[in-house]
Amino acid sequence: MRTFDLSPLMRSTVGFDHLNRLLDSALTSDGASAYPPYNIEKLSDDDYRVTMAVAGFSPDELTITVQEGTLVLAGKATAEENDRKFLHHGIAKRAFERRFELADTIQVGDASFENGLLQVELRRVIPEHKKPRNISIRSGEPAMKTIESDAA
Repeated sequence: MRTFDLSPLMRSTVGFDHLNRLLDSALTSDGASAYPPYNIEKLSDDDYRVTMAVAGFSPDELTITVQEGTLVLAGKATAEENDRKFLHHGIAKRAFERRFELADTIQVGDASFENGLLQVELRRVIPEHKKPRNISIRSGEPAMKTIESDAA
């Protein structure tokens, strides 16, 4: 397995401490868990949608949690009736947990479930204090002071 030295990148950034952890987890992931499949769509400059194929699950078997910048989509199947006998059981209905790291400016909106697809709406909301602003430049020269005289 390859290892990457991220120290040159980290020397030129400030406040991205979690980036090292994210890249490390992405590079060391074995990729074995591709279940359930999902899409991430960019709907506009500030709108996104995560769509996850959760065939066989009902909405009450799914949970969506947002905590500390992480969106967690999880599913846990309820016990099935034992009288069913399958000749072929190809629809996987096993428990899953999928995590998505969110940027500080991403807010989770509505979620919907239709035709076996779970959709979660995301929106980028930039607070006023994070929007670009112009900074006035002062020179190092002191302001001119005038002395008033009483001579008239």
